[in-house]
Amino acid sequence: MALTPEDIQSLYEHYGASLYDGEAVTQLEHALQAACLAEAGRAPDSLIAAALLHDLGHILEARNQERDNAFPGVDHRHQLAAVPFLEPGFPDSVIEPVKMHVDAKRCLCAIDPDYFGTLSPASVHSLGLQGGKFSQAEVEQFRQRPYAQDALRLRRWDDLAKVPQRTTPDLAHFMHYVKKVYQPAALDLRN
Repeated sequence: MALTPEDIQSLYEHYGASLYDGEAVTQLEHALQAACLAEAGRAPDSLIAAALLHDLGHILEARNQERDNAFPGVDHRHQLAAVPFLEPGFPDSVIEPVKMHVDAKRCLCAIDPDYFGTLSPASVHSLGLQGGKFSQAEVEQFRQRPYAQDALRLRRWDDLAKVPQRTTPDLAHFMHYVKKVYQPAALDLRN
């Protein structure tokens, strides 16, 4: 089932209050902070939307807590969980940075000697579950992928979007970007 902007807003409204993976912010706070950083960085609309949606896979998992409780210490590949629900209505400029934001962390750990030291304890833990830092060959493969630079930007915003009580515009403000890049005509063409 394809997610519309209305579906996405409803998911954040119903499940966004859950804590974000061992951090001191909620899923919604994290998403809003990432989108706010993208907006402040003058990112294109599609990348601001990707920043808001990058962890939507965690929101989808929040609907199914039994899975998380049944398999603690397992990487659930959240970066891919929302993709089948987003692909029918969103362009690659949104989908690809979402899909690549975990690989971007692995890449940054390999290419930036200071980056690892900026990761939160929860992010360090998940890095291990996600395969650790990239090898040089993996770095080169990553850099050749379309939207790799966008994914690296998104990753840095993701890492900075964990500040308790940070003031941001509300969900409706950022849903404006999601609605701008949403392509319902793509849904019609695929049906």
